[in-house]
Amino acid sequence: MPADTPFPVSLIICAFNEEANLKKNLPLWLSQQYHKNGRPFYEVIVVNDNSEDDSFYLLNQMKEKYPHLHVVHLTQEAKLIPGKKFPLSMGIKSARFEHLLLTDADCEPAGEQWLSRMARGFEGNKTVVLGYSPYIKYPGWLNKKIRFETLLTAIQYLSYALARIPYMGVGRNLAYVKTLFNANKGFSSHHHIISGDDDLFINQVAKGKLTKVVIHPEAFTRSEPKKTNEHWRFQKRRHLSTGKYYQRKHQFLLGLYAMSHFLFWLSIIPCILFHQWYLIAIGLFLFRWLVQFVIFERCCKLLDEKDLVPLIWVFDLWLLFYNLANLPAILFKTNRSWK
Repeated sequence: MPADTPFPVSLIICAFNEEANLKKNLPLWLSQQYHKNGRPFYEVIVVNDNSEDDSFYLLNQMKEKYPHLHVVHLTQEAKLIPGKKFPLSMGIKSARFEHLLLTDADCEPAGEQWLSRMARGFEGNKTVVLGYSPYIKYPGWLNKKIRFETLLTAIQYLSYALARIPYMGVGRNLAYVKTLFNANKGFSSHHHIISGDDDLFINQVAKGKLTKVVIHPEAFTRSEPKKTNEHWRFQKRRHLSTGKYYQRKHQFLLGLYAMSHFLFWLSIIPCILFHQWYLIAIGLFLFRWLVQFVIFERCCKLLDEKDLVPLIWVFDLWLLFYNLANLPAILFKTNRSWK
C-alpha cells in the first residue's frame, strides 16, 4: 500500500437480486492492493437488500474466504424511504471506518489499484472524492449513445467540481467521509425521493475546497450498459428526475448550458429564411464546432473514450432531441424503484 494512504477505508455495495454480478465482481473488490502489514487495510460491506435469489448463500460462502467481507442482510423494507437510500444508510451505519467508498454490484474496478487511487483523493482533508464510471464498450449505436451521454455528464460534473462548484456525483464511483454523512443526517432531507442517494446528496453537502476529482484510468469503475432503448430511457428519466431538487445556482448553470445548446440549433431557422446571414451563420457554426471538438477530443483521451471523437458533431445534434424527450422527467414528479 502506498505510504501516502495510511488510513483504513470501508467500501459499501448495495445489492438487490445481484447474485450473478456479485459472483463475477465481488472477488475483484475483495482483491484490491490496499494492505498494511500484509493484510487488507479495508473492509467491503455488502448490503443484501431483500434479495429473492441466492445472494444470501453466496455472500455467506464468500465470507468464509474473505475475512474483510462483511454482509448486512436486510429482511424488511423501509416503506417510507423508497429506493436505495435505506440499504445504503444501513451500510454506512455498519461501516467501521471514517472514509467511505461507494460502488454498485454490477460495477467492476479498472484494476487492483482502484481503491488506492480513490483513497488518495482524501489527502488534504478532503471530504468528497468524485470518480469516473464509464460503461463497457460494445458495438452498436445504443452503446455509443449511452457512453456519450455518460461522458457528457461526467465532463460537466467533474469540470464544475474542478472549478470548485461541485453539484453531483455518481454512486458507481464515489467517496465521502462518514462524519459528513452523519452531520447532514444522511438522506433525511430528501428520503422521500427515490433517486438522489448520490447526486442529490453531493449537491447538498459538497464544498468546493473540500472536493477532489480523481480521473486516473486506474481509478475508473466500469459497468454493463442497458441493452435496449426502453430500459436505458427508464434509467435515465429516473436519474434526471432529481435535477429539480438541486440548488438553484446549479439548476441555473445546467439550464443555461441546455438553453444555449437549444438556441444554437434553433438559430438555423432564421439563417435559412434570411439568406444574407448565411456567411455569419457558417462562421459561427464552424467556430463553435471547432471549440467543441478541441474540448471533447481532449476529454475523450483523458477518460478513455477516444472512439467517440469522430461522432461528436452527430451526437451534438442528437442531444437536442434527447433533451427535449427527457424534459418531462426533469419537470414533473416520477415514482420508480431504484432497480
